[in-house]
Amino acid sequence: MVEKQGIGLAVIAFALYIIGGIGTFGGIALILFMKNKDLWGWGEGRAIGYLFFCVGLCLSIIGVLLMRLFRNRGLA
Repeated sequence: MVEKQGIGLAVIAFALYIIGGIGTFGGIALILFMKNKDLWGWGEGRAIGYLFFCVGLCLSIIGVLLMRLFRNRGLA
């Protein structure tokens, strides 16, 4: 049971890391290419890009920290 839970936690941590990376690079693309353009009625593309960039970095950092934590605690 512990191994199954450990693998699940590791998959969640890895998914956070991957989603964070996609968000970070997507945010960079929006910042560079969507200046003064509306993004699906959500607001200016550049502002949404900064949001994606910052949230993506936070998710990537959380994913890495969780992977390190689970590995060092023997949960994965």
